[in-house]
Amino acid sequence: MRMRGRVRAGLRGWGGVGAMAVVCALVFAFALLLPLTQSHGDGGMGTGGTRVAHAEQAADDDPCDNPTIKAHPEEQTLSPSSADGPTIDKIKARQGEKRKLIVGVDQNSYRWGYRNPNGGAEADLEGFDIDLVHRIAQDILGDANAVQFKAIPTNQRIPAIQKGRVDMIVRTMTINCSRLSDVAFSAPYFKTGQQVLAPKSSDIKGYNSTLANKKICTAEGSTAFSKLDEDKDSGDLVTSANIRTTVPNQLDCLVRLQLGEVDAVVTDGALAASQAAQDPTVELKGSPFTTEYYGVAMKKDADDLVRRVNQILVDYRRDTTDGWQASYNRWLSATLDEDSAKSEPPPPRYLRKS
Repeated sequence: MRMRGRVRAGLRGWGGVGAMAVVCALVFAFALLLPLTQSHGDGGMGTGGTRVAHAEQAADDDPCDNPTIKAHPEEQTLSPSSADGPTIDKIKARQGEKRKLIVGVDQNSYRWGYRNPNGGAEADLEGFDIDLVHRIAQDILGDANAVQFKAIPTNQRIPAIQKGRVDMIVRTMTINCSRLSDVAFSAPYFKTGQQVLAPKSSDIKGYNSTLANKKICTAEGSTAFSKLDEDKDSGDLVTSANIRTTVPNQLDCLVRLQLGEVDAVVTDGALAASQAAQDPTVELKGSPFTTEYYGVAMKKDADDLVRRVNQILVDYRRDTTDGWQASYNRWLSATLDEDSAKSEPPPPRYLRKS
């Protein structure tokens, strides 16, 4: 069964280069609430268990100071459990129309979280991340459509969680050590890496000396900018590369590239491949130069919710009918590769104890 939620809103989806003006309007609409109305569902995935008590978090040192955590931040998550706890209780206690999972997503990332470009004013919000959101809502609330979507810009993902505006973020968010100081992550659900996107006619060949004297765009608060900034300091990025152009939303970089205001974009290869599918004048340059994993981000003290999402991910990966692989085939195989092996996350390790 295809997991799709009909989103009622007055914004239209982006269908390509010709709708650039719409893109520019969309990227400022991060506070928009997107109530879900289409009804569908599938069986619950919970396995039962005792209730999980809240585990208090001790004040931690910077996770990036620990070489093991820095090398494998995706392993710093809690073991799976289908038990309820205080965070899930509060979600379930919502009444009437408010009894929904509140999730921060993207509405402009083609194939990940985006509006159907042929859907008109009532366009569906759909994509790989959106499928996962519906699965989580089905498990926790018994209704795959019990979701209130909030469109969140790249640079507002962590504040949205910390301020309680959302229960979680499912928005191609990379697990890294610096973010572990601010939020908790699920086990990884997708593997990717940073890559260069540039016009086909460009002399840029990849993440190398061909970036000399080039203007590079990244999203504020993104792992792409952190990597470029770090490499600039260490000398791993050519010193004449200009990385000063940052934007609130990653898609804004593609618009800057189309307008000729920058020479290249650096972002996750999975997102870059989707953008290249939208705009035939750009392409990926070179190979990925990092290895990264997407995770579901939640509040640091939401232990029961983290454990529950990890259990859902276990079941989602095992589901051969309408689970992870089916969603990949539906949304990403056309822009990435028919063989999903390169995108599959590693077997999860649950090294966080509290």
